[in-house]
Amino acid sequence: MTAGIISAIGRSLPTEQGENYVPFIQTDVAINRGNSGGPLFNLDGQVVGINSQIYSPTGGSVGLSFSIPVSIASNVVAQLRENGKVKRGFLGVGISDVNKSLAEAMGLPSPMGAAIVSVMPGSAADDGGILPADIIVSVDGQSILRSGDLPHIVGLVKPDTKVKIVVYRDGKRKKLTIKVGALEGDDSMRASVDDGADRLGISAIAAEKSQLRTLRLRGGVSIAEVLADSPADIAGLIADDIIVQLGYSRIDDLEEYQSVIVELPVNTPVAIRFYRQGQAIFRTIQINQ
Repeated sequence: MTAGIISAIGRSLPTEQGENYVPFIQTDVAINRGNSGGPLFNLDGQVVGINSQIYSPTGGSVGLSFSIPVSIASNVVAQLRENGKVKRGFLGVGISDVNKSLAEAMGLPSPMGAAIVSVMPGSAADDGGILPADIIVSVDGQSILRSGDLPHIVGLVKPDTKVKIVVYRDGKRKKLTIKVGALEGDDSMRASVDDGADRLGISAIAAEKSQLRTLRLRGGVSIAEVLADSPADIAGLIADDIIVQLGYSRIDDLEEYQSVIVELPVNTPVAIRFYRQGQAIFRTIQINQ
């Protein structure tokens, strides 16, 4: 067991998908690679977080560690037990921080809130009357001190729930009632998957030609589902990723993919290249005995 100090809460660590729904606990507790999933205790022996990742200049335990608050983990567990997948509340807005000059220009008493830079057409925010240039300062009585607070708070709201949102618009406070939408959780977090999963733990389907044209790809296979705790899940693959390379082999279609996975070695990391939301990602994947 190691000890340390919690130096920040509500830390935002954007993922490759751009999502930012976990308000991480930041500590200087010494943890190492492979400690993910272990508990973070307080001095009363209560679990307050689940160790998730480290930021280290050396790759070792020297640096900062980040833990998922236990309230977030409990919420995920409850949803998996009830529905077999995770759903998060979703507004459908692009946001940015509010600095001192913007706060003065918008009539805010101090720099706070999330400035709305864009609103997705047909989203919960659009339907509820949120406009670009609005500044959200509270959601159901919870203050939004910085922009990163908004997805943390909204993400925990059950979809289809109505919430009271306070915005500053044209220098005045305005109250809105918004019916929160749903952002489907990663299919890799599903409790179960069809028996059709392959050696990587996925159900692969042919990638849509329109997707391939948009990405300017010659070919690839799309992931329909990911088996929990499978090699693909551990490697971080999720549904809708498009696999274009395994090892040294290019993957153009399902036939090539199926022939390649049969030959993949056991207990040996293999390179995998795939596309997610238009971005190419290069990782390794390993099939264990």
